[in-house]
Amino acid sequence: MRGKLLKNVLTLSFTIVGFSVVSAQMYVSPNSYVYVNNEQVFITSDLELNAATSNFYLRNDGQLLQGTTGAGVNKGVGDLSVYQEGTSNNFGYNYWCSPVGVPAAAAGNNAFGIGQLKRPTGVTSFGGQSITTGLDGSSSNSSLIISNRWIYKFINANQYSNWVFVGSANTINAGEGFTMKGVSGSDATTVLGVQNNPGNNQRYDFRGKPNDGTINIAVGNVDGPNYENRTLTGNPYPSAINLNAFLVENSGKTVNYTTGAISAGGPVNVITGAAYFWEHVKPATSHYLDQYVGGYGTYTPNGANIGTPGTYVSATWNTYNPDGTPNTTGGSTGATYKRMFSPIGQGFQIQGVAVGNAQMKNIYRVFRKEGVANDSQFEKNTNAGASNLGSDDKWDEIQNVAGTDYKQISRKPVPQIKLHTVLNNQYTREVALAFNPIATDGVDNTFDGQSPDSSLPTDVYFPLEGKQYVISTVAFDIDKKIPFAFKSAGQATFRVTVGDLVNFEMAENIFLHDKLTDIYYDIKNNFFEITLPAGNNKDRFEITFKDAAALSVNDAAVNSLEVYQNNGGHVLTIKNPLQTELKSCEVYDVTGKQVFAKKELGNNDSYEFSTSSLSEGVYIVRLNTKDNQQVGKKVIVKN
Repeated sequence: MRGKLLKNVLTLSFTIVGFSVVSAQMYVSPNSYVYVNNEQVFITSDLELNAATSNFYLRNDGQLLQGTTGAGVNKGVGDLSVYQEGTSNNFGYNYWCSPVGVPAAAAGNNAFGIGQLKRPTGVTSFGGQSITTGLDGSSSNSSLIISNRWIYKFINANQYSNWVFVGSANTINAGEGFTMKGVSGSDATTVLGVQNNPGNNQRYDFRGKPNDGTINIAVGNVDGPNYENRTLTGNPYPSAINLNAFLVENSGKTVNYTTGAISAGGPVNVITGAAYFWEHVKPATSHYLDQYVGGYGTYTPNGANIGTPGTYVSATWNTYNPDGTPNTTGGSTGATYKRMFSPIGQGFQIQGVAVGNAQMKNIYRVFRKEGVANDSQFEKNTNAGASNLGSDDKWDEIQNVAGTDYKQISRKPVPQIKLHTVLNNQYTREVALAFNPIATDGVDNTFDGQSPDSSLPTDVYFPLEGKQYVISTVAFDIDKKIPFAFKSAGQATFRVTVGDLVNFEMAENIFLHDKLTDIYYDIKNNFFEITLPAGNNKDRFEITFKDAAALSVNDAAVNSLEVYQNNGGHVLTIKNPLQTELKSCEVYDVTGKQVFAKKELGNNDSYEFSTSSLSEGVYIVRLNTKDNQQVGKKVIVKN
């Protein structure tokens, strides 16, 4: 089973430095330590940190993997120590899941409390940490003060009032996630070449007994008036996990761990197969709930193999009412995080479909260093980069407990269309339409992602079986029509465009069809814009792929217009060989903000406009003719 992981077999009694693999249990005796630098250690059975002076240090992305197939069996009163960095200030939340619990001599996993978070002072030393009951945590060159006012968990719950205050108590069980706000200030103390806190990125030293084995996570299926039934959980181990494997196996499917292939029918079917990641606007500015600006990004595995990167749509930042319900829709983060491999400490929410336990298992554990290139990101304020991969891209070797041969698996995600809708000329909602030949037009667990914000007053979504979805996965057909819904509590303006294409080469064109007017709008190269009265338009609009020439008037003059960006000369060039009368030229960024406009252009055969003042990025150029026809074109500006 573990042939892809085990390289060498060494027997040891107490101390190793660097990489080792152990074929039996590991015992660390008093006044001894294990130091793992930029590598992994695999233990087939249990780890015993015998005494308070028995330590196990994971540094520079060092990770511990274990092969126990039942309940956790680690024991001892010593500490495993591993670093992870938060990404928020004293006003903003991160969602966490601890890789350790309180040390204890008895075998098994133990609960965690924030008293186990330390401030690094050296490679193996710590000091200066404390807990306050005040509102604000802080850091300095000699101290780390964590506020316990914001430590909560959310287990098998369906309304805002179900958040459970934890404070400083050691009551966060293995597999339970928790919220924690960051700290103000900075800490220039440098360990292993990294500052403890350069500002809004506090490093924490998690110390305790490492979690291991099968961990039960309570879920339910009773939805509340504004919330579906969810549980805050996360990665509970001192190693990365394959999040796809966890979501798939707990959603009624089976995994062939030799090949990674997924098949229908599994013993556990208790969650939807989606994970929700909290994103808080940076920098946050208030402790008052009605001034919070944040939201949940949505991830689904979305493949036929656990080695296929899934689909992620970024959060739409919302403000919140005093009862915790979303108030308004805010600007999207614009970030496409890599979620397939969850790093140490990452928390996320799951949604239940039955009363029972989702199970986190050692078999999901992998050695994957954190970073965009490795498809493993803690919640960070960085963009994931390029969307497209070559057709022959395979994973490099990924050491993992299951023995899956990732080198035989393509890391190319399923084709996806990311749609961006600007709401009321202010805010952006991202949704994704993905394509998988084994998907149906109905709801498919692990393929489709239900909206995390279904109570929002103004929004767009895919209507599926009476609910709102932000990820819809279907089998592609050039004739397929996918319903797309608009809703608003009052009159609202919507502007829709394709924000990103991920490995999508199935159709040349993408349209939004208004069935009421029977007009097809090109949203691949242009915006569709409409103002709608209050209501929920679930049946009027649909996404289609038919060729524009077959669906709209073929105007030779309009079709002759050419638009392209000359980045060498920093100019936008328009060619008008038939000298069509042009009423205007407008340029928008991808959020829908107009950044340039020229009116009454006349009928010249060419035009050039400087783009030297524009930031690098994708822009939409819209030409309007005198007889009210329109041409749209996307260009990339590089200055």
